Amino acid sequence: MHLKNIQLLNFKNCEEIKLDFSSNINCFLGNNGEGKTNLLDAIFYLSFCKSYFNPSDSQIIRHDEPFMVLQGEFDIKGKNESIYCGIKRGQKKQFKRNKKEYEKLADHIGLIPLVMISPEDSLLILEGSEVRRRFLDLIISQYDRNYLDYLIQYNKALSHRNRLLKKFMETRQFDVASLEVWDDQLLRFGTPIFEARNLFIQEFIPLFQKHYDYISNKKEQVNLVYESKLIEHKFENLLIETRDKDRRRTYTNAGVHKDDLSFELGGKPIKKFGSQGQQKTFLLALKLAQAEFLKSIKKIAPILLLDDIYDKLDESRISKLMEVVQDKLFGQVFISDTHHDRLPKLFTNLKTEHKVFKIKAGEALTYE
Repeated sequence: MHLKNIQLLNFKNCEEIKLDFSSNINCFLGNNGEGKTNLLDAIFYLSFCKSYFNPSDSQIIRHDEPFMVLQGEFDIKGKNESIYCGIKRGQKKQFKRNKKEYEKLADHIGLIPLVMISPEDSLLILEGSEVRRRFLDLIISQYDRNYLDYLIQYNKALSHRNRLLKKFMETRQFDVASLEVWDDQLLRFGTPIFEARNLFIQEFIPLFQKHYDYISNKKEQVNLVYESKLIEHKFENLLIETRDKDRRRTYTNAGVHKDDLSFELGGKPIKKFGSQGQQKTFLLALKLAQAEFLKSIKKIAPILLLDDIYDKLDESRISKLMEVVQDKLFGQVFISDTHHDRLPKLFTNLKTEHKVFKIKAGEALTYE
């Protein structure tokens, strides 16, 4: 699988760009703020129907422009796939596959397996549980056709339940029967979410540990621990037991929206006890394991996006990463760098087929 070409119109700082790619390795070179990361994000968007960096679609439309368009031509198992996204300010976005609009965006997720490695990944360690749940959801939704639908329905039910709890506080009336309607919805959609996450983690941990050992030369013991109250308690009982607490706080205190993924180094939280180098190795191992897992499930080597890796990884880790890239764990690779000669020299020395694009002020020029 590979992305043959891409067209951008009014995407972030890019006014209009059309690029033809190498099926192997593609390098985006330029100074900070010129648009390298935006090009990577455009590729990510064609896979996930959303930006890796911006939560709102209005933020990806070029300043003072009324619309934006992304279009990419992919080769997937020898078949040409045309993916189109168009967004007008204040309107619902259009997402099309081979000129046919999706009824649900969830139907597109998983068609183009992809892994992004970015400086933003540090938030997985530094931020709260929501970021780590998103990491789980991003992987599972690429191979489980129902998972994203369950998430959407669960979050809708959760929102309704929380609004009802606030209404109870305002009216000073507590109607258990009304609450149980949404309890049933949380149970219906939350249970398969928990089961999918639990199964995924069990299969994912050995891959993660293998990649960490490879990068660190087996210097430390690491682990991932899926933290969910549903492991030891029935979801139905949890909702009943936390009902008084929900009433006082006016939000739902039990459910898969409270799950977390604990990152451990030597049995302790890596956030508190891991060095910067160990944290970087941990994050890189997570992403490499993600790629291997998706490849084993989807039977397609995922596209890899590497954003400013030299800025966050030392030479040793980059060397290990490039060895993995050469080993065909990934399919097509896109890499950004602020140094104009480093990547071209590296891939020339490795005798690896590649293409180089110089990015400046949202414009791209192929020069190798």
